[in-house]
Amino acid sequence: MHLLYSNILPLRVKPGEQSFLDALAKSLGEADRLDVATGYASKGALLELDKNLQETSLNQVRVNLGMYFIEGMPEGMYRTAMELADKWQADGQGEIHLVRPFKYHGKVYVFYKDGQPFSAFIGSHNLGAIKLEATNRRQYELSAMTDNPEEVAALAQFVDELWQPKCSQPIQQVQGMTLIAEKNMALNGVQEVSQLPPNSVELYDKHKTQVSFELPLKVPAAAERFMDDGKHYTKSNINVAYAAPRSARKPRDWYEIQLTVSKSITTMEGYPEKNKPFFVVTDDGYWFKAHTTSDGNKQFSAVGNELLIGRWLKGRLAAAGLVKPVNNTQEDEDRSGMITQEMLAAYGRNTLILSKTDQKAVDVCENDEGEVIRTELDVWLLSFEQSNNDEA
Repeated sequence: MHLLYSNILPLRVKPGEQSFLDALAKSLGEADRLDVATGYASKGALLELDKNLQETSLNQVRVNLGMYFIEGMPEGMYRTAMELADKWQADGQGEIHLVRPFKYHGKVYVFYKDGQPFSAFIGSHNLGAIKLEATNRRQYELSAMTDNPEEVAALAQFVDELWQPKCSQPIQQVQGMTLIAEKNMALNGVQEVSQLPPNSVELYDKHKTQVSFELPLKVPAAAERFMDDGKHYTKSNINVAYAAPRSARKPRDWYEIQLTVSKSITTMEGYPEKNKPFFVVTDDGYWFKAHTTSDGNKQFSAVGNELLIGRWLKGRLAAAGLVKPVNNTQEDEDRSGMITQEMLAAYGRNTLILSKTDQKAVDVCENDEGEVIRTELDVWLLSFEQSNNDEA
């Protein structure tokens, strides 16, 4: 048995030592099956395993995740794990299990060739260590590798026992696990939006009035996302980024949306007046200024930033692991970045809820002459809260 090191300054791997990643690459190059029993993983690590299944001699992977059933699993991680579990199972390439009766925090990797285990790792490297990312690049771990037949057999037997129904279940069969909402990173650094202190949303929620509107999100079914007919799925609303670009040199930003509200809603009593700004408090704690514009008062948008609401809405779906932002929508030939009815169904909501409060807040700005103008604006709540994000 010998040690496997992280390669992080100031403890760089020395001559004669072996890093965990180098040992892993060498063992995967010799193996046709990998069994992993780990406390934690990451989306990137699971996708890296899938990449190995497609590109190397590895043809079977079994992953057992030990901490999530009791602690809860990040939502994006859960959806990635579910997608890969279904894919691997359908292709006969593997499964993903969750340990249920207790927290399992061990980290064991067992490598097989022709049905026989030949090498194993044990130590502190969670599965996330196989894919270096910002969150783990400076996290030092230490493990050990053995090719001693008795030690390898003992670790393989342990992983097999942990795989049994008394200890774990396929992730597709697990019920009652808490899903943890992940932070929407798409609003980071956006000047026109600010993050409210904790509990502020609850305080404003207590001041809601009876004036409330449900705004449908118009998107195609997955099978309809290539249809550019009278439904105009690529010409307006949530997927306007897939419409023809305004300039041949510059495609539309993926976060661009047109939140178009029907006349049956805009003419209801209490709906915000056209071109009269108001403050918005979102259910996840963001604050920005919005208004309604255009013919018939049909456009709902943020003031001063046409991408802001798209970053908030689409960023929520991306954080949930349901879609990946697209750099160039004109090159997204399979339209994988288009929001569909299936995505919203998986998220648990296909409408926004806009509710007026009895509160006002002061807006401070300068006019063209440089004078400071203070105006009291209404405060509204905007919710895209999931209806099924508490449990898997």
